[in-house]
Amino acid sequence: MRIAFVAAGAAGMYCGSCLRDNALANALHKLGEEVILIPTYTPLKVDEATLSGDRVFFNAIEVYLYQRFPALDGRRGLFRRFLGSGRLLKWISRFALGAGPRELGRLTISMLEGEAGNQRRLLTELVDFLEQHVQPDVVHLSNSLFSGFAREIKRRLQVPVVCGLQGEALFLEGLPQPFQSRAIALLKERGAEVDRFSASSAHEADHMAAWIGLDRSRIDVVYPGIDVEDFAAREPSRDPGRPLTIGFLARMSSEKGFHVLAEAFVRLVDSGEFPGLRLKAAGYLGGKGIEYVAQVRRALARRGVREQLEVLGTVSRREKLELLRQFDVFSVPTVFPEPKGIFLLEAMASGVPVVEPRHGSFPELLGATGGGILHDPSSVEALAGALAVLLRDAELRRNLGRKGREGVLERFTSKCMAERTLELYRKVVPHGVP
Repeated sequence: MRIAFVAAGAAGMYCGSCLRDNALANALHKLGEEVILIPTYTPLKVDEATLSGDRVFFNAIEVYLYQRFPALDGRRGLFRRFLGSGRLLKWISRFALGAGPRELGRLTISMLEGEAGNQRRLLTELVDFLEQHVQPDVVHLSNSLFSGFAREIKRRLQVPVVCGLQGEALFLEGLPQPFQSRAIALLKERGAEVDRFSASSAHEADHMAAWIGLDRSRIDVVYPGIDVEDFAAREPSRDPGRPLTIGFLARMSSEKGFHVLAEAFVRLVDSGEFPGLRLKAAGYLGGKGIEYVAQVRRALARRGVREQLEVLGTVSRREKLELLRQFDVFSVPTVFPEPKGIFLLEAMASGVPVVEPRHGSFPELLGATGGGILHDPSSVEALAGALAVLLRDAELRRNLGRKGREGVLERFTSKCMAERTLELYRKVVPHGVP
């Protein structure tokens, strides 16, 4: 089967969707399928090998400029020369990346309008490439914000379109009115032209079906998976001389709840029950996140625990694998219902027990693996209490860590994810296609 997988880059940031999409494409390829991974907006930043091509469609700067200056649509040659200045690109990027909610609202509507939007020429370029160079049997769009592409793809290529649901609700909920209502209406309209949806959790499937008005029977749940080869090769181990350490590995942002974990950590330190307790955090740190983390650091300094916090920022895959082995307990207490939880799978694959809020995909992942404890998401005290349960009991940590590791290595691998995705494709791809 020839699969065109259209994925969204996230500039210089590691993001869960990029990592998941890349792992899925690699696993499909290993199963013998022909996969063309097509980046949009920016190149994909991942910490594994990638099938992604060099050409980026819907270049982020062009997308932005077509939105601000629709008249440029008829002056493409001049436009491309206009974009040739590196200094100019940097200047434009500052404005594009700093676009406010209203600008993002208008842009979201335009992208969902597809062939009728301001970026119609960019959509034509993508479909031309698919038609002339790929000739796929199925097109997989990474997320529902790309659903505006489906009509033109199906009209020109006459192939089925599959679309992911990976947490777009968080973005949509941040759009101001009237853009949010219009975006939801367009998602429902354009979603009717998608053949099947692939949701990263049952929670995500149910939430989007109810909120957008999608037919739940057209949504398959395909849980995320990770390439476990590196994790399986490293047996969990602990240096008995190292202080107890709570770990955090995700984007350093308020949405991921780093400040919530920091407050719970202070309460554990103040209890006096865990002498030498450490909090070690890593993950993408840029933009607004820099000041956010600075605020968290200042808050901990005022409470007298500055030296017990270590923030590493972005780490490589090798560094990540080593870092996870230094954690006794892992927690990313997101303040929104997490749709994927790839960081959770990586921690459990390393044999680290986890403590997560009882919302989003977390109950499903922990229910399937038994690798940790859930807590009331509305209470910092509940998080601190759940962490304390594990910090007190080394045997419980070992048992939960073992269960979590076994569960991920057996059920949440990239191969499992690819196999379930192929089952989904076979529901829509005509019989006879290998």
